[in-house]
Amino acid sequence: NILTSVSMALEAEGYKVRTFADGEEAYRGLKKNPVDLAVLDIKMPRMDGIELLQELRKSSTVPVIFLTSKDDEVDEVLGFRMGADDYIKKPFSQRLLIERIRALLRRQELAQEETDPNSEGTAVRGDLILDGSRHLCTWKGQTVALTVTEFLILKSLSNRPGHVKNRNQLMDAAYGDAVYVDDRTIDSHIKRLRRKFKAVDDEFAGIDTLYGVGYRYTVV
Repeated sequence: NILTSVSMALEAEGYKVRTFADGEEAYRGLKKNPVDLAVLDIKMPRMDGIELLQELRKSSTVPVIFLTSKDDEVDEVLGFRMGADDYIKKPFSQRLLIERIRALLRRQELAQEETDPNSEGTAVRGDLILDGSRHLCTWKGQTVALTVTEFLILKSLSNRPGHVKNRNQLMDAAYGDAVYVDDRTIDSHIKRLRRKFKAVDDEFAGIDTLYGVGYRYTVV
């Protein structure tokens, strides 16, 4: 019933929608035909949403919105750590879901906009290169695959190296005014960013934590 009603609502808004009844079917379908955005339920048969996201993140940075039960706080935190971009608690209104989808797609567009108007959309900060037009991030010449949210957070931090951004500023940069997230969400994204950079460079130390204040990007 949820699949049918949500897909009808999204199609009425002009979106092209594909639905899947379980996680394994979704994984095969999304691998074969990539999409612009995925809405995943945490509780799915055969492969749950967390497992599906974990598999997708091995090769894809597709924006993901999670549908989660009202009290599944553990799933929310784990979902963000795995690379989800947003979540909605059930029961939810279709209008809310549509607004969140629009907001996330808009964030994806923002991530692709020119990062530096003087360098044709490409920002160079020491060993870091961010190409907003291609949603491409490289560190010391190696590609670092980032989700939309991770890209926007890193873009905000690296815009002014050495300047501290508090969590509220990073929330605004990554989510805008349409979505509220708590401090732990930003912390989870920062941890994931560091983990991704350390995977290509064990000595990466470009993101500093100032406890009780926020984060900053440092050019070494």
